[in-house]
Amino acid sequence: MDALRKSEGSETLVELRQTLLNEDGKTDLANRFRALFHLNTIGKEGNTEAIDIIAAGFNDDSELLKHEMAYVLGQTRQEYAITPLMNVLEDLQQQPMVRHEAAEALGAIGNKRALDILRKFEKDDELEVVRQTCELAIGRIEWENSEAARKERIEKSQFSSIDPAPPMALDTEQDVDKLTNFLNDQSKPLFERYRAMFRLRDIGTTEAVLGLATGFKDPSALFKHEIAYVFGQLCDPASVPALIEVLKDPREEGMVRHEAAEALGSIATEDVLPVLQQFATDDVQVVRDSAIVALDMYNYENSNQLEYAEVKRD
Repeated sequence: MDALRKSEGSETLVELRQTLLNEDGKTDLANRFRALFHLNTIGKEGNTEAIDIIAAGFNDDSELLKHEMAYVLGQTRQEYAITPLMNVLEDLQQQPMVRHEAAEALGAIGNKRALDILRKFEKDDELEVVRQTCELAIGRIEWENSEAARKERIEKSQFSSIDPAPPMALDTEQDVDKLTNFLNDQSKPLFERYRAMFRLRDIGTTEAVLGLATGFKDPSALFKHEIAYVFGQLCDPASVPALIEVLKDPREEGMVRHEAAEALGSIATEDVLPVLQQFATDDVQVVRDSAIVALDMYNYENSNQLEYAEVKRD
């Protein structure tokens, strides 16, 4: 029976746990992702058992899945998720991409309780991607608890995600060329450059998409991976050439290439299919896994399914 067609009772959670944690050792990655997205919906409603199930997955071997688990916990906005996320950030045995996502998730929750640990790793962590993410998360929490957050006039976004930074306010710069220049100005604070990024996303024109694509020249893997994530939200075919170029570049960090693959799966135009099929056998596991999940997303986008998070059962 399809677990996601039942009521959200204990039996559903049992089945979702079995699927997400691959308890039978036979569940493919795409189905595990589908279970995770459904648990995200339940967790957002304050269900702590759903959050516990997601957190139990941090013992998994899959860097990609664990990174997505951390992201999902942040999107629940539940204070209950803070402790497992702090544990992941503090665990130096976790992969950098997973620790980065845990820090970002703490910023998404927006609770001041996380500030001390974020400041610690912003200052002391050996990895730039973790330090930069902590910087952004601190900026997000401080902004969210500031007078500016209450006073700024920000356009309501069509995207439901809680992002690492809010878009620039409507009474600031709105010209796409100037926003693009701000986006790429490395003398500006990273948090403010992210605000320009999300303003360009919300403008969403082809000109804005091409402006965002210039961000792939940035030296920061964190910055480039967020550009790719934004393209996955926009699903604009104008971003496909830049995403393919990033995915095909073996010199690019795995976290950037992985996000490019997932974005291509969301866009799901005909020209991305052979590219994703090619990289489903990539030497880098997180890229390979991302291409496999992206192919599942591609198939969904080109199907008659109403919901992506529908667990397939034999």
